[in-house]
Amino acid sequence: MISSGRSRTSVLLLAFFVVGFVSSAHALPAFARKYGLRCSACHESWPMLNYFGQKFKDNGYQLMNDRDAPIWQNPGYWPVTFRITPIWHRVSTNKVQVDGSAGLGGNEAKITSSGFDLSGLDFHTGGTLEKNFSFYVLPSSDATASFHFETVMARLDNISGNPWLNVKLGKFELDNLLSEKRILTLTGNGGIYQLYHFIPAGDGNVFGQMGDNQLGVEVMGHSYNDRTRYSVSLLSSNDGQVGLPYGSESYSTFITGSQAFDAGKAGVQRLGFYVMAGEAPTSYLTNFGAPIGGSGTQNKGYSREGFVGQFYFGQHVDLQVVTQHGEDSAWFGQGYGDYIDGYASNPSSPPMCNSAAGMVPCNNIPGTTALAAGSRNPTWNGVLLEPHYVYSPQLIFIGRYETIRMSQQSTPTNPSNLGNITTYTVGYRYNPFMTSRAGFAWHTEYNWFHQDGTSPVTATNLTSSELLLGFDFAF
Repeated sequence: MISSGRSRTSVLLLAFFVVGFVSSAHALPAFARKYGLRCSACHESWPMLNYFGQKFKDNGYQLMNDRDAPIWQNPGYWPVTFRITPIWHRVSTNKVQVDGSAGLGGNEAKITSSGFDLSGLDFHTGGTLEKNFSFYVLPSSDATASFHFETVMARLDNISGNPWLNVKLGKFELDNLLSEKRILTLTGNGGIYQLYHFIPAGDGNVFGQMGDNQLGVEVMGHSYNDRTRYSVSLLSSNDGQVGLPYGSESYSTFITGSQAFDAGKAGVQRLGFYVMAGEAPTSYLTNFGAPIGGSGTQNKGYSREGFVGQFYFGQHVDLQVVTQHGEDSAWFGQGYGDYIDGYASNPSSPPMCNSAAGMVPCNNIPGTTALAAGSRNPTWNGVLLEPHYVYSPQLIFIGRYETIRMSQQSTPTNPSNLGNITTYTVGYRYNPFMTSRAGFAWHTEYNWFHQDGTSPVTATNLTSSELLLGFDFAF
Protein backbone atom coordinates (compact mmCIF):
# COMPACT_ATOMS: atom_id res chain seq x y z
CA MET A 1 0.00 0.00 0.00
CA ILE A 2 2.75 2.40 -0.91
CA SER A 3 1.84 5.26 -3.19
CA SER A 4 4.12 7.04 -5.62
CA GLY A 5 6.30 9.56 -3.89
CA ARG A 6 6.80 13.18 -3.09
CA SER A 7 9.58 15.82 -2.59
CA ARG A 8 10.68 18.00 0.33
CA THR A 9 10.39 21.74 -0.07
CA SER A 10 10.60 24.83 2.10
CA VAL A 11 7.30 26.20 0.70
CA LEU A 12 5.47 24.42 3.51
CA LEU A 13 7.20 26.59 6.11
CA LEU A 14 5.68 29.67 4.52
CA ALA A 15 2.26 28.06 4.24
CA PHE A 16 1.88 27.77 7.99
CA PHE A 17 1.63 31.57 8.25
CA VAL A 18 -1.33 32.15 5.94
CA VAL A 19 -3.97 31.29 8.55
CA GLY A 20 -6.36 34.12 9.29
CA PHE A 21 -9.10 35.04 11.73
CA VAL A 22 -10.70 32.24 13.81
CA SER A 23 -14.40 32.39 14.76
CA SER A 24 -17.07 29.97 15.99
CA ALA A 25 -17.81 26.71 14.11
CA HIS A 26 -20.70 24.30 13.75
CA ALA A 27 -21.26 20.59 13.15
CA LEU A 28 -20.93 18.37 10.08
CA PRO A 29 -23.87 18.61 7.69
CA ALA A 30 -25.37 15.11 7.84
CA PHE A 31 -26.04 14.95 11.59
CA ALA A 32 -26.09 18.69 12.24
CA ARG A 33 -29.33 18.93 10.26
CA LYS A 34 -30.85 16.34 12.58
CA TYR A 35 -29.65 17.48 16.00
CA GLY A 36 -28.50 21.08 15.49
CA LEU A 37 -25.19 20.47 17.27
CA ARG A 38 -22.09 22.60 16.88
CA CYS A 39 -18.96 21.18 15.27
CA SER A 40 -17.08 21.30 18.56
CA ALA A 41 -19.69 19.00 20.15
CA CYS A 42 -18.49 15.96 18.15
CA HIS A 43 -15.19 16.91 16.53
CA GLU A 44 -11.80 17.78 17.86
CA SER A 45 -11.30 18.97 14.32
CA TRP A 46 -13.39 17.78 11.38
CA PRO A 47 -13.38 14.88 10.59
CA MET A 48 -11.55 13.63 13.74
CA LEU A 49 -13.95 12.76 16.57
CA ASN A 50 -13.62 13.90 20.16
CA TYR A 51 -14.85 11.98 23.22
CA PHE A 52 -18.50 13.00 22.74
CA GLY A 53 -18.40 12.24 19.02
CA GLN A 54 -16.99 8.77 19.68
CA LYS A 55 -19.78 8.13 22.18
CA PHE A 56 -22.38 9.32 19.64
CA LYS A 57 -20.92 6.88 17.08
CA ASP A 58 -20.77 4.04 19.62
CA ASN A 59 -24.47 4.58 20.40
CA GLY A 60 -25.30 4.01 16.72
CA TYR A 61 -25.40 7.71 15.70
CA GLN A 62 -27.88 8.44 18.48
CA LEU A 63 -28.08 10.89 21.39
CA MET A 64 -30.34 8.39 23.19
CA ASN A 65 -33.35 10.71 23.30
CA ASP A 66 -36.69 10.97 21.46
CA ARG A 67 -35.13 12.68 18.46
CA ASP A 68 -33.23 9.51 17.49
CA ALA A 69 -36.22 7.80 15.80
CA PRO A 70 -36.83 8.95 12.19
CA ILE A 71 -40.54 9.50 12.87
CA TRP A 72 -39.61 12.60 14.91
CA GLN A 73 -37.38 14.07 12.22
CA ASN A 74 -38.23 17.02 10.03
CA PRO A 75 -39.61 15.71 6.71
CA GLY A 76 -37.04 17.87 4.94
CA TYR A 77 -34.13 16.11 6.67
CA TRP A 78 -31.96 14.00 4.35
CA PRO A 79 -28.94 12.38 6.04
CA VAL A 80 -26.47 12.91 3.21
CA THR A 81 -23.04 14.50 2.92
CA PHE A 82 -20.92 14.86 -0.24
CA ARG A 83 -17.17 15.33 0.19
CA ILE A 84 -14.53 16.05 -2.45
CA THR A 85 -11.19 17.87 -2.44
CA PRO A 86 -9.68 19.88 -5.33
CA ILE A 87 -5.94 20.19 -4.72
CA TRP A 88 -2.59 21.40 -5.98
CA HIS A 89 0.29 19.08 -5.21
CA ARG A 90 3.95 18.52 -6.03
CA VAL A 91 5.02 14.88 -6.13
CA SER A 92 8.59 13.55 -6.35
CA THR A 93 10.12 10.05 -6.36
CA ASN A 94 13.88 9.59 -6.39
CA LYS A 95 14.02 6.27 -8.29
CA VAL A 96 11.47 5.31 -10.97
CA GLN A 97 12.12 2.58 -13.52
CA VAL A 98 12.68 4.03 -17.00
CA ASP A 99 13.81 2.67 -20.37
CA GLY A 100 17.51 2.39 -21.03
CA SER A 101 19.39 2.95 -24.26
CA ALA A 102 18.13 -0.37 -25.63
CA GLY A 103 14.53 0.63 -25.04
CA LEU A 104 14.13 -1.67 -22.04
CA GLY A 105 13.17 -0.68 -18.51
CA GLY A 106 16.63 -1.07 -17.02
CA ASN A 107 17.44 2.35 -15.56
CA GLU A 108 16.15 4.52 -12.71
CA ALA A 109 15.44 8.23 -12.77
CA LYS A 110 14.03 10.88 -10.44
CA ILE A 111 10.54 12.01 -11.44
CA THR A 112 9.04 15.24 -10.13
CA SER A 113 5.72 16.73 -11.23
CA SER A 114 3.27 19.32 -9.98
CA GLY A 115 -0.16 20.59 -10.89
CA PHE A 116 -3.84 20.75 -10.06
CA ASP A 117 -5.77 17.59 -9.32
CA LEU A 118 -8.86 16.09 -7.66
CA SER A 119 -9.49 13.61 -4.90
CA GLY A 120 -12.25 11.06 -5.19
CA LEU A 121 -15.86 11.71 -4.18
CA ASP A 122 -17.40 10.34 -0.99
CA PHE A 123 -21.19 10.16 -0.73
CA HIS A 124 -22.03 9.61 2.97
CA THR A 125 -25.46 8.68 4.23
CA GLY A 126 -26.16 7.26 7.67
CA GLY A 127 -28.30 7.48 10.76
CA THR A 128 -31.22 5.54 12.21
CA LEU A 129 -33.93 3.49 10.49
CA GLU A 130 -35.76 3.34 13.81
CA LYS A 131 -34.59 3.92 17.33
CA ASN A 132 -31.71 1.49 17.97
CA PHE A 133 -31.57 0.41 14.31
CA SER A 134 -28.67 2.20 12.60
CA PHE A 135 -27.19 2.19 9.11
CA TYR A 136 -24.32 3.67 7.15
CA VAL A 137 -23.78 3.60 3.36
CA LEU A 138 -20.79 5.14 1.60
CA PRO A 139 -20.53 4.88 -2.20
CA SER A 140 -17.07 6.21 -3.02
CA SER A 141 -15.25 6.94 -6.26
CA ASP A 142 -11.69 7.55 -7.30
CA ALA A 143 -10.72 10.72 -9.18
CA THR A 144 -12.02 9.24 -12.44
CA ALA A 145 -15.55 8.66 -11.00
CA SER A 146 -15.15 4.89 -10.82
CA PHE A 147 -17.44 3.95 -7.91
CA HIS A 148 -17.38 1.17 -5.34
CA PHE A 149 -19.08 0.58 -1.99
CA GLU A 150 -16.65 1.64 0.72
CA THR A 151 -19.13 1.06 3.56
CA VAL A 152 -22.48 -0.74 3.68
CA MET A 153 -23.60 -1.78 7.13
CA ALA A 154 -26.61 -2.05 9.42
CA ARG A 155 -26.43 -2.27 13.20
CA LEU A 156 -28.70 -3.39 16.05
CA ASP A 157 -28.02 -1.00 18.92
CA ASN A 158 -28.38 -1.44 22.67
CA ILE A 159 -29.92 -4.91 22.43
CA SER A 160 -32.31 -5.45 25.39
CA GLY A 161 -31.52 -1.90 26.47
CA ASN A 162 -27.89 -2.83 27.14
CA PRO A 163 -25.04 -0.73 25.63
CA TRP A 164 -22.72 -3.72 26.12
CA LEU A 165 -24.36 -5.55 23.21
CA ASN A 166 -24.48 -4.09 19.69
CA VAL A 167 -24.27 -6.13 16.48
CA LYS A 168 -23.10 -4.80 13.09
CA LEU A 169 -23.23 -6.67 9.75
CA GLY A 170 -21.83 -5.65 6.38
CA LYS A 171 -18.72 -3.88 5.11
CA PHE A 172 -17.30 -1.53 7.72
CA GLU A 173 -14.20 0.06 9.21
CA LEU A 174 -12.50 -2.00 11.88
CA ASP A 175 -12.84 -0.55 15.37
CA ASN A 176 -9.39 1.04 15.36
CA LEU A 177 -8.96 3.56 18.17
CA LEU A 178 -7.07 5.76 15.68
CA SER A 179 -9.45 5.84 12.69
CA GLU A 180 -7.96 5.94 9.20
CA LYS A 181 -11.36 6.84 7.75
CA ARG A 182 -11.35 10.03 9.83
CA ILE A 183 -7.69 10.77 9.14
CA LEU A 184 -6.73 14.45 9.02
CA THR A 185 -4.14 14.10 6.24
CA LEU A 186 -4.58 13.74 2.47
CA THR A 187 -1.26 13.02 0.68
CA GLY A 188 -0.66 9.67 -0.99
CA ASN A 189 1.64 8.30 1.72
CA GLY A 190 0.56 10.60 4.55
CA GLY A 191 -3.16 10.02 3.89
CA ILE A 192 -2.96 6.44 5.20
CA TYR A 193 -1.40 4.87 8.26
CA GLN A 194 1.52 2.80 6.96
CA LEU A 195 1.28 0.59 10.04
CA TYR A 196 -2.26 -0.42 9.05
CA HIS A 197 -1.21 -1.55 5.54
CA PHE A 198 2.36 -2.81 5.86
CA ILE A 199 3.33 -5.77 3.66
CA PRO A 200 6.95 -7.00 3.78
CA ALA A 201 8.90 -6.90 0.52
CA GLY A 202 7.94 -9.91 -1.62
CA ASP A 203 5.10 -10.92 0.72
CA GLY A 204 1.74 -12.02 -0.74
CA ASN A 205 -0.51 -11.37 2.27
CA VAL A 206 -2.97 -8.55 1.53
CA PHE A 207 -5.52 -9.92 4.02
CA GLY A 208 -4.20 -8.26 7.20
CA GLN A 209 -4.63 -4.60 6.21
CA MET A 210 -6.29 -3.03 9.24
CA GLY A 211 -6.96 0.22 7.44
CA ASP A 212 -9.20 -1.31 4.78
CA ASN A 213 -12.93 -1.71 5.37
CA GLN A 214 -13.72 -5.40 5.83
CA LEU A 215 -16.73 -7.67 5.24
CA GLY A 216 -18.07 -9.43 8.31
CA VAL A 217 -19.97 -9.15 11.57
CA GLU A 218 -18.98 -7.16 14.65
CA VAL A 219 -20.14 -7.40 18.25
CA MET A 220 -19.20 -4.35 20.30
CA GLY A 221 -20.11 -2.84 23.62
CA HIS A 222 -19.29 -0.01 25.96
CA SER A 223 -20.09 1.34 29.39
CA TYR A 224 -22.74 4.04 29.77
CA ASN A 225 -20.05 6.74 29.96
CA ASP A 226 -18.02 5.08 27.14
CA ARG A 227 -14.92 4.85 29.34
CA THR A 228 -14.73 1.07 28.74
CA ARG A 229 -15.03 -0.28 25.17
CA TYR A 230 -14.60 -3.63 23.44
CA SER A 231 -15.30 -5.11 20.00
CA VAL A 232 -14.95 -8.54 18.39
CA SER A 233 -15.26 -9.00 14.62
CA LEU A 234 -15.42 -12.12 12.44
CA LEU A 235 -14.30 -11.27 8.90
CA SER A 236 -13.97 -12.97 5.55
CA SER A 237 -10.29 -13.16 4.63
CA ASN A 238 -10.69 -11.20 1.39
CA ASP A 239 -9.58 -7.64 2.30
CA GLY A 240 -13.16 -6.37 1.93
CA GLN A 241 -13.62 -7.53 -1.67
CA VAL A 242 -17.03 -8.85 -2.68
CA GLY A 243 -17.87 -12.14 -4.41
CA LEU A 244 -15.58 -14.46 -2.41
CA PRO A 245 -12.64 -13.85 -4.77
CA TYR A 246 -10.11 -15.85 -2.73
CA GLY A 247 -11.11 -18.81 -0.55
CA SER A 248 -14.65 -19.57 0.63
CA GLU A 249 -13.52 -21.11 3.93
CA SER A 250 -11.01 -18.58 5.26
CA TYR A 251 -11.77 -16.16 8.11
CA SER A 252 -10.03 -13.60 10.28
CA THR A 253 -10.82 -11.99 13.61
CA PHE A 254 -10.25 -8.48 14.95
CA ILE A 255 -10.44 -7.93 18.71
CA THR A 256 -9.91 -4.65 20.50
CA GLY A 257 -10.56 -3.14 23.93
CA SER A 258 -9.70 0.06 25.76
CA GLN A 259 -10.14 1.82 29.08
CA ALA A 260 -10.26 5.57 29.70
CA PHE A 261 -9.38 7.22 32.98
CA ASP A 262 -9.42 10.75 34.38
CA ALA A 263 -6.00 12.37 34.79
CA GLY A 264 -7.23 15.58 36.42
CA LYS A 265 -6.26 18.78 34.65
CA ALA A 266 -4.49 16.82 31.90
CA GLY A 267 -7.81 15.39 30.73
CA VAL A 268 -9.22 11.92 30.02
CA GLN A 269 -6.57 9.43 28.84
CA ARG A 270 -7.23 6.11 27.11
CA LEU A 271 -5.17 2.91 26.81
CA GLY A 272 -6.07 -0.15 24.79
CA PHE A 273 -4.98 -3.10 22.70
CA TYR A 274 -5.88 -4.81 19.41
CA VAL A 275 -5.33 -8.19 17.77
CA MET A 276 -5.98 -9.10 14.15
CA ALA A 277 -5.36 -12.77 13.35
CA GLY A 278 -6.61 -15.31 10.86
CA GLU A 279 -5.95 -17.56 7.93
CA ALA A 280 -6.04 -17.01 4.17
CA PRO A 281 -5.39 -19.18 1.10
CA THR A 282 -1.97 -19.61 -0.49
CA SER A 283 -2.85 -21.88 -3.43
CA TYR A 284 -5.60 -21.90 -6.07
CA LEU A 285 -7.06 -24.22 -8.65
CA THR A 286 -6.36 -22.97 -12.15
CA ASN A 287 -7.94 -22.91 -15.57
CA PHE A 288 -5.35 -22.81 -18.39
CA GLY A 289 -2.88 -21.59 -15.77
CA ALA A 290 -5.07 -18.75 -14.46
CA PRO A 291 -6.16 -18.95 -10.79
CA ILE A 292 -9.89 -19.54 -10.25
CA GLY A 293 -11.58 -17.12 -7.85
CA GLY A 294 -13.03 -18.73 -4.74
CA SER A 295 -10.94 -21.90 -5.11
CA GLY A 296 -8.29 -20.92 -2.58
CA THR A 297 -6.90 -23.68 -0.38
CA GLN A 298 -3.94 -24.36 1.92
CA ASN A 299 -4.88 -21.62 4.39
CA LYS A 300 -1.93 -20.17 6.30
CA GLY A 301 -1.92 -17.91 9.34
CA TYR A 302 -0.96 -14.33 10.13
CA SER A 303 -1.28 -11.92 13.06
CA ARG A 304 -1.06 -8.22 13.93
CA GLU A 305 -1.20 -7.08 17.56
CA GLY A 306 -0.29 -4.00 19.52
CA PHE A 307 -1.17 -1.32 22.04
CA VAL A 308 -2.91 2.00 21.47
CA GLY A 309 -3.13 5.20 23.48
CA GLN A 310 -4.79 8.61 23.45
CA PHE A 311 -3.06 11.09 25.74
CA TYR A 312 -4.24 14.64 26.40
CA PHE A 313 -2.06 17.39 27.84
CA GLY A 314 -4.56 20.10 28.71
CA GLN A 315 -7.14 21.56 26.33
CA HIS A 316 -5.00 21.99 23.22
CA VAL A 317 -2.40 19.22 22.91
CA ASP A 318 -2.90 15.48 22.46
CA LEU A 319 -0.85 12.50 21.30
CA GLN A 320 -2.13 9.34 19.59
CA VAL A 321 0.09 6.23 19.78
CA VAL A 322 -0.18 2.86 18.00
CA THR A 323 2.35 0.03 18.24
CA GLN A 324 2.41 -3.18 16.21
CA HIS A 325 4.08 -6.56 16.13
CA GLY A 326 3.30 -8.42 12.92
CA GLU A 327 3.96 -11.93 11.67
CA ASP A 328 3.05 -13.79 8.46
CA SER A 329 3.35 -17.43 7.58
CA ALA A 330 6.48 -18.27 5.57
CA TRP A 331 4.13 -19.12 2.69
CA PHE A 332 2.97 -15.52 2.51
CA GLY A 333 6.56 -14.36 2.97
CA GLN A 334 7.56 -16.29 -0.16
CA GLY A 335 4.92 -14.56 -2.28
CA TYR A 336 1.97 -16.94 -2.04
CA GLY A 337 -1.47 -15.52 -1.25
CA ASP A 338 -2.89 -12.70 -3.32
CA TYR A 339 -3.38 -13.08 -7.06
CA ILE A 340 -5.76 -10.15 -7.78
CA ASP A 341 -4.13 -6.90 -6.73
CA GLY A 342 -0.70 -7.78 -8.05
CA TYR A 343 1.24 -7.22 -4.82
CA ALA A 344 2.87 -10.65 -4.98
CA SER A 345 1.08 -13.41 -6.81
CA ASN A 346 2.30 -16.99 -6.68
CA PRO A 347 5.95 -16.92 -7.80
CA SER A 348 6.38 -16.71 -11.57
CA SER A 349 8.71 -19.74 -11.57
CA PRO A 350 7.18 -22.08 -8.95
CA PRO A 351 8.59 -25.53 -8.17
CA MET A 352 7.66 -28.20 -10.73
CA CYS A 353 5.80 -31.40 -9.80
CA ASN A 354 5.11 -34.62 -11.68
CA SER A 355 1.49 -35.27 -12.71
CA ALA A 356 -0.52 -37.34 -15.18
CA ALA A 357 0.04 -34.54 -17.68
CA GLY A 358 3.77 -34.52 -17.07
CA MET A 359 5.77 -31.89 -15.19
CA VAL A 360 3.55 -28.97 -14.18
CA PRO A 361 3.86 -26.13 -11.63
CA CYS A 362 3.20 -27.50 -8.13
CA ASN A 363 0.68 -24.69 -7.61
CA ASN A 364 -1.61 -26.41 -10.12
CA ILE A 365 -1.87 -29.54 -7.97
CA PRO A 366 -3.77 -29.03 -4.70
CA GLY A 367 -1.79 -30.17 -1.69
CA THR A 368 1.59 -30.34 -3.47
CA THR A 369 2.76 -26.72 -3.39
CA ALA A 370 6.41 -26.65 -2.33
CA LEU A 371 8.03 -24.00 -0.13
CA ALA A 372 11.56 -22.77 -0.73
CA ALA A 373 14.10 -24.36 1.60
CA GLY A 374 15.03 -22.20 4.59
CA SER A 375 11.93 -20.00 4.37
CA ARG A 376 10.93 -18.31 7.64
CA ASN A 377 7.95 -16.36 8.97
CA PRO A 378 8.54 -12.66 8.24
CA THR A 379 8.13 -10.58 11.42
CA TRP A 380 8.33 -6.86 12.13
CA ASN A 381 7.71 -4.16 14.73
CA GLY A 382 6.40 -0.64 14.25
CA VAL A 383 5.21 2.48 16.04
CA LEU A 384 3.02 5.42 15.02
CA LEU A 385 3.07 8.77 16.86
CA GLU A 386 0.55 11.47 15.90
CA PRO A 387 0.52 14.71 17.94
CA HIS A 388 -2.09 17.45 17.46
CA TYR A 389 -2.21 21.05 18.57
CA VAL A 390 -5.87 22.12 18.53
CA TYR A 391 -5.87 25.92 18.62
CA SER A 392 -9.66 25.84 18.23
CA PRO A 393 -12.22 23.56 16.55
CA GLN A 394 -11.44 25.55 13.39
CA LEU A 395 -7.65 25.31 13.41
CA ILE A 396 -5.50 22.26 14.09
CA PHE A 397 -1.80 21.59 13.51
CA ILE A 398 -0.91 17.98 12.73
CA GLY A 399 2.26 15.90 12.93
CA ARG A 400 2.99 12.22 12.42
CA TYR A 401 5.99 9.92 12.64
CA GLU A 402 5.86 6.26 11.63
CA THR A 403 8.62 3.69 11.60
CA ILE A 404 8.44 -0.03 10.74
CA ARG A 405 11.45 -2.31 11.18
CA MET A 406 11.78 -5.89 10.00
CA SER A 407 12.97 -8.25 12.73
CA GLN A 408 13.09 -11.37 10.51
CA GLN A 409 13.09 -11.71 6.73
CA SER A 410 11.32 -14.64 5.10
CA THR A 411 14.39 -15.34 2.92
CA PRO A 412 17.47 -15.50 5.17
CA THR A 413 19.78 -14.11 2.48
CA ASN A 414 17.78 -10.86 2.14
CA PRO A 415 19.25 -7.78 3.84
CA SER A 416 17.92 -7.48 7.39
CA ASN A 417 16.60 -3.95 6.71
CA LEU A 418 14.83 -4.77 3.41
CA GLY A 419 11.43 -3.01 3.38
CA ASN A 420 11.95 -0.90 6.51
CA ILE A 421 9.82 2.26 6.43
CA THR A 422 10.25 5.73 7.92
CA THR A 423 7.79 8.52 7.16
CA TYR A 424 7.02 12.02 8.47
CA THR A 425 3.92 14.15 7.90
CA VAL A 426 3.21 17.73 9.00
CA GLY A 427 0.34 20.04 8.16
CA TYR A 428 -2.62 22.08 9.30
CA ARG A 429 -6.36 22.41 8.62
CA TYR A 430 -8.23 25.68 8.92
CA ASN A 431 -12.05 25.78 8.77
CA PRO A 432 -13.32 29.32 8.12
CA PHE A 433 -16.87 28.06 8.71
CA MET A 434 -18.86 24.91 9.50
CA THR A 435 -22.63 25.17 9.36
CA SER A 436 -25.47 22.67 9.43
CA ARG A 437 -25.51 22.80 5.61
CA ALA A 438 -21.84 22.76 4.59
CA GLY A 439 -18.25 22.77 5.75
CA PHE A 440 -14.99 23.99 4.28
CA ALA A 441 -11.33 23.47 5.19
CA TRP A 442 -8.13 24.99 3.86
CA HIS A 443 -5.64 22.11 3.99
CA THR A 444 -1.84 22.26 3.76
CA GLU A 445 0.34 19.18 4.20
CA TYR A 446 3.83 17.82 3.54
CA ASN A 447 4.88 14.15 3.63
CA TRP A 448 8.30 12.52 3.32
CA PHE A 449 8.57 8.74 2.85
CA HIS A 450 11.60 6.42 2.89
CA GLN A 451 11.85 2.64 2.38
CA ASP A 452 15.02 0.56 2.42
CA GLY A 453 16.05 -1.54 -0.57
CA THR A 454 12.88 -1.37 -2.68
CA SER A 455 13.81 0.73 -5.72
CA PRO A 456 12.64 -1.16 -8.85
CA VAL A 457 15.97 -1.78 -10.60
CA THR A 458 18.93 -1.32 -8.26
CA ALA A 459 17.11 -2.47 -5.07
CA THR A 460 18.45 0.58 -3.24
CA ASN A 461 16.59 2.98 -0.97
CA LEU A 462 13.35 4.52 -2.27
CA THR A 463 12.51 8.06 -1.18
CA SER A 464 9.46 10.12 -2.07
CA SER A 465 7.74 13.29 -0.96
CA GLU A 466 4.60 15.34 -1.54
CA LEU A 467 3.50 18.88 -0.85
CA LEU A 468 -0.29 19.37 -1.03
CA LEU A 469 -2.60 22.37 -0.73
CA GLY A 470 -6.33 22.01 -1.19
CA PHE A 471 -9.92 22.93 -0.40
CA ASP A 472 -11.58 20.07 1.49
CA PHE A 473 -15.35 20.67 1.53
CA ALA A 474 -18.53 18.82 2.45
CA PHE A 475 -22.13 19.80 1.75
